[in-house]
Amino acid sequence: MNNEQELKEIVRQKYSEIALQDKETNASSCCGSGCCSTEVYNIMSEDYTKMEGYNPDADLGLGCGLPTQFAQIKPGDVVIDLGSGAGNDCFIARSQTGEAGKVIGIDFTEAMITKARNNADKLGFNNVEFRFGDIEKMPVSAGIADVIVSNCVLNLVPNKKNVVSDIFRVLKSNGHFSISDIVLVGDLPDNLKQAAEMYAGCVSGAIQKNEYLDIIRQAGFEAITVQKEKQITIPDDILSTYLNADEIESFKNSGTGIFSITVFGRKPDCCVPGSSCCN
Repeated sequence: MNNEQELKEIVRQKYSEIALQDKETNASSCCGSGCCSTEVYNIMSEDYTKMEGYNPDADLGLGCGLPTQFAQIKPGDVVIDLGSGAGNDCFIARSQTGEAGKVIGIDFTEAMITKARNNADKLGFNNVEFRFGDIEKMPVSAGIADVIVSNCVLNLVPNKKNVVSDIFRVLKSNGHFSISDIVLVGDLPDNLKQAAEMYAGCVSGAIQKNEYLDIIRQAGFEAITVQKEKQITIPDDILSTYLNADEIESFKNSGTGIFSITVFGRKPDCCVPGSSCCN
């Protein structure tokens, strides 16, 4: 498999292309990866249209959950969205935090930042901003955020420990996150693991569910909860791009599961003696 920098560049290039696609094209593929299926369905994305603050221009159909629905955002909160894309989750978070709060979207794809800023300008929001940057080293100060959300992004990052560690740094004491992501139970076939397109499509970059939760736990978070979980099925016409008929059948019978999970975690109160969390 490619090294970390090469994988990041694969994602950057693919999501630059996705920024120019419409929602229908993205929703019919694996996170917009381009491996389009002839079946009529959305593989991962969920329906945002009934959520307050929804803006269709900002919805590229790239998510795998509804983290803002579970994020317990309060009026006046500072919210950061990791991998903010065209701004969909940011605008929904803004409807919850209100004019007294602030929402910051971070993305490392310039085309997405441009699209999100244009959407914010059209909406006339002055407390939603989009910053270009790597979510392993967020361009924000420590202890600034009440809430962090992210939708189907950490699976695209080769070094997930770095991201979780930076989430811990950026959250205030007692701040929390709600993140939707793709995880595995069991092993993917080698051809799927090696497929760059499936990496950009949120599948081959996913790690084991237990490992994912352990990374969060080891970073120092508490009250870790899986708020929602659903199984993801990749249809045969996409699998056939990477696997032959026998391999597809073996994969289906292997017990391997691909899941979308929404996970909650809270940073401990740094005022608690012995917590040692103030980093």
